[in-house]
Amino acid sequence: MENEAVKKAVKKAAVEVNWTEYFTSIKSVCPWSRAYWSKQKIDIVDWTGTVYPLQGFVARVYKAPQLTARQLYNTMRKFNKLYDDEEWLYSHSKFKGHSTPIPVLIQQDYDVLAKARAHHKT
Repeated sequence: MENEAVKKAVKKAAVEVNWTEYFTSIKSVCPWSRAYWSKQKIDIVDWTGTVYPLQGFVARVYKAPQLTARQLYNTMRKFNKLYDDEEWLYSHSKFKGHSTPIPVLIQQDYDVLAKARAHHKT
């Protein structure tokens, strides 16, 4: 059974994501993501268990096809407690809608995100 889970993770990892298309598609819920992506302010990396400092990025997307939605959720909660100046989110394709096409953890600069949200409300 475990071998089957590994095969599924490998298959999901092989999915290529058109991030420009994805960030464009979520404009209604995250209007600033496409602009930040275009300015190369969002970093996309593979999840290895290591958290990198944002260092000039407003967000980092960790591609994590090996993680379940529950594992992503638990990791997000843990990191939101550990990193005061960041907001962590997760997305899993099983939730449909505006979800990412592959499972991901999302690390965002809290202040930049708060300003973007406040600006969007006006």
